[in-house]
Parts: sequence; C-alpha cells; structure tokens
Amino acid sequence: MPKVREVETGSEKILCRIEDGVAVVTLNDPENRNPLGYDTRPVLRATIDRIAHDDQVRCLLLTGAGDAFCAGGNAKAMASDEQPPLEGRIRQIRYESEVVAIIHEMEKPSIAALPGPAAGAGFSLALACDLRIASETAFMVTAFGRLGLPGDFGGTWLLTQLVGPARARELYFTSRRVAAPECERIGLVNRVVPAVDLQTEAMDLARQLADGPPIAFRWMKDNLNRALESDLRTCLREEAERQCWAAETEDFREATQAFVEKRKPVFRGQ
Repeated sequence: MPKVREVETGSEKILCRIEDGVAVVTLNDPENRNPLGYDTRPVLRATIDRIAHDDQVRCLLLTGAGDAFCAGGNAKAMASDEQPPLEGRIRQIRYESEVVAIIHEMEKPSIAALPGPAAGAGFSLALACDLRIASETAFMVTAFGRLGLPGDFGGTWLLTQLVGPARARELYFTSRRVAAPECERIGLVNRVVPAVDLQTEAMDLARQLADGPPIAFRWMKDNLNRALESDLRTCLREEAERQCWAAETEDFREATQAFVEKRKPVFRGQ
C-alpha cells in the first residue's frame, strides 16, 4: 500500500498530500476552475516553499481539481474597487509570484498535470514545472492581452525560454488558445494522454522520478537551469565538477552494484 501523509495547508482550496515521496498539490476550487485568488496565492507559495525544503519529498506533482488546471487570477476581484494601495499590491504580487521561482529552482523535479485549461498566471505556473502532462481536452492560453494586462508570474521569461522569442511573442500578443495536440507539437507539454488516464500517468511518472537519485537530480536540474543563461564553457566546468562529486556518493556505488546484479537500484540520497 502507498504511504500517504496529508499536509495541512490552511485552506480547503489548496490540498497537499505526500505519497511515496511525491508531494501532490491540488488547486481545489473546481467550480471556478481553480483560480489563483488573493486568498489562495499566499497559501500556494507557502505550501510549495515547504515542499521544497522537505527532505521526505523527492518530486512535486501539481494539478487542479475537476476539469481545469488553473484559470489564472480572479478578474472580478482584480477589477474591484476594494483594492489595497498600488505599492502594496506590487509588493504582494512580487512576493506571491515567487512561487514560480521556487518551483523552477527547487532541488527536486516537478510535474504539472493539466486536466483542462491553464490560463494566465495558471499558464505561468504550469511552465514553471520541469515537465507537463496534459489531458487531450486541455488547452493553454496566456490570456493577459484580453484583460488589458501585460502578464505576471514569470510567464514571459518561462515561455521565451521554452519555445523561443517568436512563438512566445505570438502567444502573448494574440492570447490565442493552444489545444493539447499543438501544445505537445511546439513543446509546451511533454505528453498528451486521454483524460481518464491523466492522474494515473502523471503519478506513475512522479513516482519514477521520486525513486531516482536525488543528489544527481539536484545537480542535473541546476545544470539544466544554468544552461538557460550561461555559456558552454561555464557549463562544461560545472558539469565536470558535479560529475566527479556524484561519483563519490553512495548512490553511485549502489547504481553500479545494481547494474552488475541486474536489479533496480535503491537511491537514498547519500
């Protein structure tokens, strides 16, 4: 039986459980398509930050309840006259949007499972994850232009890195919906699966990553992130150092022994 531990987040709209080394975080407001409202954004940031520093978690799986991933910000609330002062809103959004940086930089792999639309800030949230699996009924959309907004939560940077500047500008300026098959074709998602299989396939992949070598994955992810901004020779130097350090770990010795014995290695992060 899977080992499951429920994690109290302080909000019914953000659920979290840890199962077999996988932290499953669910945006849980399906009637409204799981928006990132003023009440949920700080809870999500705190939950993800907690996961990032939890040694019992080896992989993050982020998803949405019902038939949506995340509809983005709550447009009605943003249009309300009952808003904090401008400077306060800027500080608040800067703090809350750091959730995408935490996901991007955390020392463990992350997966976004998209049962349906990922829009606006929800689009950015999905892009922050290392891998994305989408239901065949899902779609992705920047959406900001339709609201007269330039975008937040790091989407412009993340999308440019993922699909290149020309495609990123097209998707931001036009706010057109990108259906799941096209998302896979242009590299927005890694895999498209039938809706009924989404959560099973996403969890299977998350368990696979959670069973992997955490030390190697930590340096591997940092190498991949560094490749977005550094030159080749800098990356070569860092790779050489980390390759040699990793060869000194118990995990490497376990992997080589398992290879000789023709069995699956058991990585302990040592």
